[in-house]
Amino acid sequence: MIEPLEPKPVAPAHAGELQSAPEPAPSGRRTRRESVWETVRSLLTVLIAVFFIRTFVTEATVIPTGSMEKTILIGDHVFLDKLLYGPRLPFTSVRVPPLKTVRRQEIVAFRYPLNPSVMFVKRVIGVGGDLIRIKDKKVFVNGQRLAEPYAQFQFTSMFPLRDNFPPPVDQIATLPAAWGLDPGWAREMAQFIENDGLRVPPGYLFMMGDNRDNSLDSRFWGFVPMENVVGEPLFVYWSYDAPSRDWTAEDLTDRVRFNLSIVWNFIRRTRWSRTGMIF
Repeated sequence: MIEPLEPKPVAPAHAGELQSAPEPAPSGRRTRRESVWETVRSLLTVLIAVFFIRTFVTEATVIPTGSMEKTILIGDHVFLDKLLYGPRLPFTSVRVPPLKTVRRQEIVAFRYPLNPSVMFVKRVIGVGGDLIRIKDKKVFVNGQRLAEPYAQFQFTSMFPLRDNFPPPVDQIATLPAAWGLDPGWAREMAQFIENDGLRVPPGYLFMMGDNRDNSLDSRFWGFVPMENVVGEPLFVYWSYDAPSRDWTAEDLTDRVRFNLSIVWNFIRRTRWSRTGMIF
């Protein structure tokens, strides 16, 4: 007689525990899609952060000419503090309220009035309402001589416009454009000249480079509107010794050649002692 088989005992489930089939592993396509989205999201976050910082906080720029020597050298790469003077909101004419006003003898970066796509860095000599006069290379503001330990002079010779400013009204038309005098400024200059100097109009600045004998500045092309001010230099983060013609080269071949030379001469021509220099 064959005995019936007894069923095998089944371990009871814990109270409240549901038994279900194991979940299938996520597909490779879904995993890849999530990975791509995470990468894109990270890149977008970085780009937005960079855009915000560059627009409102700081911006890097290089000094391509010697107009500010010896204070700032050709090839100095500096960070600008843009927050101080109220950065402009992108694609609008609205500016953030400034944290400070521009003062005499400060160094500021600004959009060149004759070509706003170009950035200049120079020193503020006069603000709105100031009376400016230069006599034998000495600068006078509102009748008082300006103490300028930073100023540099390369030549002892004297030239009109550069070393004695403003020129007599009847002589403006005789000054050659070859000296760097902008024709538009030559026509407008006379209306700002008074007996004791040149009056800076409200809302404008009179700028000069520290290298007085080698600086095209307000003496040659006029005033800078306050809204053109971008910021002020904070410190040098890198300085590379190369002539002005290399930094200002526009030909693509020349630019490529110069960039390759930087790679080759990076160690030897970097001015290491200027790294971190604060203005």
